[in-house]
Amino acid sequence: MLQQLKTTYTQDISLFANRNAVISYAVLILALLLVPAVLGEFYVGELGGVFIFAIAGVGLMLLTGYTGLVNLGQAAFLGIGAYTNAVLMTKGVPFIFTLPLAGLVSALFGVLLAIPTMRMTGFYLAIATLAFGSIIGTVFQKWTSVTGGFDGFAVPTPSIFGFPIEGTNGVYYLSLLVLIFVIWLAINILRSPVGRAMVAIRDSEISAQSMGINLSLYKTISFATSSGITGLAGALFAHYVRFLAPDSFDILLSIQFVTIIFVGGLGSLHGAIFGAMFVRLLPQFIAIVRDDLPFGIGRMPGLEPSLFGLVLVLVILFEPLGMHGRWLKIKAWLKDFPLHRRSGIRRQKTYARSERLR
Repeated sequence: MLQQLKTTYTQDISLFANRNAVISYAVLILALLLVPAVLGEFYVGELGGVFIFAIAGVGLMLLTGYTGLVNLGQAAFLGIGAYTNAVLMTKGVPFIFTLPLAGLVSALFGVLLAIPTMRMTGFYLAIATLAFGSIIGTVFQKWTSVTGGFDGFAVPTPSIFGFPIEGTNGVYYLSLLVLIFVIWLAINILRSPVGRAMVAIRDSEISAQSMGINLSLYKTISFATSSGITGLAGALFAHYVRFLAPDSFDILLSIQFVTIIFVGGLGSLHGAIFGAMFVRLLPQFIAIVRDDLPFGIGRMPGLEPSLFGLVLVLVILFEPLGMHGRWLKIKAWLKDFPLHRRSGIRRQKTYARSERLR
């Protein structure tokens, strides 16, 4: 497994790895700010969707990638944030308040989910979160006086200090701003004692507990943080789609979120970005090549979910570190070329939770 070489202890808790990273991120942000002036409305809208899914991916990455807790009902928190934001705006609450409130309400629901599932792990936790997602989806369908049921309702146009945020460009810049804030927040959480406790729980609950880490407390914090960040993504998602309906937050969306973190690379915030790009842009790629696929494959029903599952299985088998891990290997190869040695980046063996104790 590739690791960055470190020479001081402060590098372990610094916000950026080095000065080159600061320059690279600054250039990237500047390029993203100029994208709407270069690309058309369709591509700007798709990139806005990538940002929203990346925010939700960062939230799930903190829970699954860094704490080791599975959640198959993440779409429910996206829906809670979306409906909270939209309903409050229809009541006249300004968007500058509805956005953080959407994250707060989603975080409270995350705490409510964490309390009864505190002692669950693995398969049992996955089933419990899946059931939670189904319950929330049923509430969206049946609570017609608030959610509108299957008829749904249009989401009002947000405005900040009297300036309306409308069109693809408005959602694009707003989503980019929230994504930058969420990544900054996640980095600071991970380099704090809370983040180190989360990683310790992921690696071994028994070892973490023996060091005095309160498992219940930090699992609850992880659930709340993950669901709160996903609630922020839900508020932005409401304005992205402009019309809310319960079938937008089904199990397929939760599977897409799981695909984001596994394909992007578990235990990596960069992986959440890479995974969001894959999940959001794959349907557009399929739409482009659908008519050229042989044997009528392009017109098969359920093609996208099948490809998501196939890619997920292939990544787990052949590239456990995901797209981010592959990118690290490519960078190492370019850095060492022409003195590259294959044995230097040999794939690391991965262990099941029970095997770590042997």
